[in-house]
Amino acid sequence: MKQKIKSGSPFEDTIGFSRAVRVGQHIAISGTAPIGDDGKTIGVGNVYIQTRRCIDIIRKTLEQAGARLENVIRTRVMLVNIEDWKEAARAHREAFADIRPASTFVQVAGFINPEWLVEIEMDAIIPD
Repeated sequence: MKQKIKSGSPFEDTIGFSRAVRVGQHIAISGTAPIGDDGKTIGVGNVYIQTRRCIDIIRKTLEQAGARLENVIRTRVMLVNIEDWKEAARAHREAFADIRPASTFVQVAGFINPEWLVEIEMDAIIPD
């Protein structure tokens, strides 16, 4: 059985994707951008604030799927400027210091919205 989870992102219908998909105990979370409830970018120009917002969206998504951040096994942090990795890592560490998922930080050419400095993907497994 496949459970599709929406977050209300204005891009979900435009692109045709789910914020997350749960199949059994596995949850795959799509690239998550720093979008506020009003559809606008949170923390323009500040990768730390944007990273925290992405993680907050993911946290809420996990809860909708019956999971928590503690269930995350992998994160992928995509940055438009790899020199921002320390500020993104600071926000990541605040959420995952004790969880310690496998993680990758990479630079990308850009995102749909040029105000976004970061997007994050995650995978989680809910234990039996």
